Amino acid sequence: MTEAATTDETASGEQLVARHARPNNAALAAELNELLSVVEPASVANMVLQRAFAHGATDIHLDPTTLGTRIRFRVDGTLQDILPIPAEKAAVLLSRIRVMAGMDITDRRRPSDGAISADRHPGLLRDIRVGSTPTINGERLVLRLMPDAEELNNLTSLGFYDDQLSAVKMLLNAPYGLLLVVGPVGSGKTTTVHSLLKELNSPEKSVVTIEDPVERRIPGTNQIQIDTKTGLTFVNALRGTLRQDPNIICIGEIRDAETAQIACRAATTGVLVLSTLHANNTASAVDVLRGFGIPSMAIADCLRGVISQRLVRKVCDQSREEVEPDDDARRLLHMDEHDHETRIVQGISTDANFNSGYSGRTAVFETMLVSHDVRNAIGNNTAAYEIQQVARNGGMISLEDATRRKVYDKITSVSELRRIMGDTQLE
Repeated sequence: MTEAATTDETASGEQLVARHARPNNAALAAELNELLSVVEPASVANMVLQRAFAHGATDIHLDPTTLGTRIRFRVDGTLQDILPIPAEKAAVLLSRIRVMAGMDITDRRRPSDGAISADRHPGLLRDIRVGSTPTINGERLVLRLMPDAEELNNLTSLGFYDDQLSAVKMLLNAPYGLLLVVGPVGSGKTTTVHSLLKELNSPEKSVVTIEDPVERRIPGTNQIQIDTKTGLTFVNALRGTLRQDPNIICIGEIRDAETAQIACRAATTGVLVLSTLHANNTASAVDVLRGFGIPSMAIADCLRGVISQRLVRKVCDQSREEVEPDDDARRLLHMDEHDHETRIVQGISTDANFNSGYSGRTAVFETMLVSHDVRNAIGNNTAAYEIQQVARNGGMISLEDATRRKVYDKITSVSELRRIMGDTQLE
């Protein structure tokens, strides 16, 4: 028998699980581990949830392994190992969360959903949505910490540069048409849409939102929660809303051809329609609409503008250093060969920033106004990459260039610029 095998047999469950997850915040891990040693695992559930809110997490992952459960927090878009829990304690912890979420604790063979209400659980800042799926190692839970329902960001706080913000305000002044916010999952699209609605909302306008789920309450608007179990779909809600004299309709997401067609039709008949879409950049949103069967001429007629976005991590304000860009960084930043004065920043790994060197995120944007030239390109069935070039020729700042600015402004790092360039496939 090998030395490693002998060690595995004599190690405790806690030690074995710990090999699968190295905590990125030692203080938090130590606190939770101490609690597990003195109180029931069920009591630790509340503390895990409270600490997730305190650290600004957006999600909690409880991932099963062959030896137990691995707790991770998603902070600033990145999963961070918090604490491994051996199987016997993890089972009680998972059951407690299921009970809190109103889920059936006897049936774990099928995916299921639940919700933990902050109103019924003192100490929780906001509601939490819970999803369960069975895996070969046992039950997996992912908890989504809902954003502050009352907090709406101002457009100026999102990360727009002044010239981009001017373009956005031009779009908001359109009396009707389609305005899209695009990007991958987790890129902050919903936050941007709600900020746009905050700017548009006024007593003189009838504003209706159709969402799944309704994440934030917007006073003065009529918000519709989609419920497929009762037959209330995006399509049905949209059709019904159009018969009720709206000025502005916000559709949480255009997911299918029928919703896309109704939204485009509404946008040409006097309604300002806002929605999100999964698209790589501003121009590729046109291709997505074409894929839904919308003719190019109809898109050119209804589309007013597209905002594409990503989230980049901000270099930690408390733990950072200025450095001279190396050759690769100079190339990525398009630096002048004679520029030897510019400095960029990089984070210093500390326990406070989960040893990442980053703290918080900001958005980078690409804002395409459908100008005369862009409209002609869309109507002529021009390919997306050519539409993109037409927009850039007209002054549009690309996602890559917007991120480059953030590096020069010492907000983010070259590593984040490299990630955005890879994500958008812009070289």
